[in-house]
Amino acid sequence: MSLPAWLVPLPDAQHMRATDAWAIEQRGVPSLELMERAGTGLANLAVELAPSGPIVVVAGKGNNGGDGLVAARLLRDGGREVDVLFAGEPEGLTADAQANLERLPGPAPEALMGELRDDAALVIDALLGTGATGEPRGAIGEAIDRINASGAPVLAADAPSGVDASTGTVARRAVTARATATFHSAKPGLWIEPGRACAGSVHVIDIGIPTGAPVEADVGLIRDSLLDELPRRRVGSTKFTSGEVLVAGGSPGLTGAPSMAALAAQRAGAGYVTACIPQSLSLIFEARLLEVMTIALPDDDGRLVPDGLQRLLEAAERAGALVLGPGIGRSEGALRFVRDAITRAALPIVLDADGLSAYNGEITAVAQRGGVPLVITPHEGELGRLLGVPSSEVAAERLRHAREAARLAAAIVVLKGDDTLITHPAGTVAVSPGATPALATAGTGDVLSGVVGALLAAGCEPFLAAAAAVRLHALAGIRAAERRGRDGMIASDVIDELATVRTR
Repeated sequence: MSLPAWLVPLPDAQHMRATDAWAIEQRGVPSLELMERAGTGLANLAVELAPSGPIVVVAGKGNNGGDGLVAARLLRDGGREVDVLFAGEPEGLTADAQANLERLPGPAPEALMGELRDDAALVIDALLGTGATGEPRGAIGEAIDRINASGAPVLAADAPSGVDASTGTVARRAVTARATATFHSAKPGLWIEPGRACAGSVHVIDIGIPTGAPVEADVGLIRDSLLDELPRRRVGSTKFTSGEVLVAGGSPGLTGAPSMAALAAQRAGAGYVTACIPQSLSLIFEARLLEVMTIALPDDDGRLVPDGLQRLLEAAERAGALVLGPGIGRSEGALRFVRDAITRAALPIVLDADGLSAYNGEITAVAQRGGVPLVITPHEGELGRLLGVPSSEVAAERLRHAREAARLAAAIVVLKGDDTLITHPAGTVAVSPGATPALATAGTGDVLSGVVGALLAAGCEPFLAAAAAVRLHALAGIRAAERRGRDGMIASDVIDELATVRTR
């Protein structure tokens, strides 16, 4: 699956090696020239971050160290005081790094033996490149410890040392940078947690690699241009052609979740929304949802039961999407209702919230849908339960676990977070460029599931629908936080902003 135009490619280490080799071997770009441009961009950014004061370059022996040596030369040529320190003795350098060592004016580099100078205005981390994986050890590991202990702001060359640039996983020893100068293109690990937290602000440096490299990334960063792909209401549109969404959920104490999902679906463009809710709670929904239709389903003490499935299936025959799970609870009957609906409902489904609990440890059972589109929207804890692993493992390797879940479930997986990952079963991943910490409040997940449902009902392809919903949700959250304040924003504030960002 090729990346759509609304994703900025994020090549991993393997893709970058192939791209570099193509530029050098097929297009005749000298490798020294690529290193010169990388070091120039690194030096320019260093000056922006630290306009005055001493700079320390901590270099390794590979080409990443060579980039640091170019930056050190240019900074010294510009009159800056620069210490150049090697992790270990400066022996065994790559050919290009050795060439730049010989060009370095001023004091020769020294081995990093003790603490960094305490008056450094900036430290440049040029230890490890994008191809480095695993736990840094020996002199490299000690150098990382000393960089972090210095207290000075850090500029990373291409990727912070200790961060896997391909995946975002972080070693026990890893540099925490204020900014990262990454060459040719950003890498997945700079945008995916926990690597993203180590990268700081990401600055892409053009190093002169020609366009047209025969390499296709399978991870990309969402562009706002994807919103131009969404259908719009036109003259002659009706409430049904705009998209009809069903929302099934609710239980005692959890009537707000399906209500917010339903309202979010409306604000995201759905023309007709029906809430399928427990009969004994129907008066609550009738009073709360003025523009939403309701279908009262049989329940057991306010919790949905499988006896109500036939009524849901009848409504599903004319609907465009079903949002299943918000507030549904975890009773045995409610979870059987979810599993039966997943198996029998022949329309696109968004499975969210408590509905995900029906498949804890049994994620492969979700795949038994005969090709009917499914989007699941877990956070780390929910995904961990689906896969049968601790949430800490999901947090440490978000990309790997999201891809595994999408493959096993044969579904689009939306792993929520500020770096939300939208993962296709084929392995293609869209990464959210971020939103606002204000979205860390109850109910915003229900809002997101309603937006996904609206876009599916409007006829959007599932991967696009999920990615566009994530971006709309993020933009609405940003606007709501600007109006209400980051710490006081609530989920309904996000719903109120959806219509505005939907019509950008």
